[in-house]
Amino acid sequence: IGIHTGSVIAGIVGTKKFAYDIWGDTVNTASRMESSGEPGKINISGTTYERVKELFSFTHRGKIAAKNKGMIDMYFLDHP
Repeated sequence: IGIHTGSVIAGIVGTKKFAYDIWGDTVNTASRMESSGEPGKINISGTTYERVKELFSFTHRGKIAAKNKGMIDMYFLDHP
């Protein structure tokens, strides 16, 4: 799982079968982070880490290359 914090655009698409979807750079970054993660682990960005660092325990991964995003500061959520 990849989690990033930021703005998104959300809406309902479709004319007969409706679907709720989200778009934007934040969504794309989270997707790239998921691809850069490890199975069974929650991978969060430095932006998200700054918002939740007092609530959970994390392992810093350092700056990791993410496709079309450059180097992103990433953390794994430590399991309780």
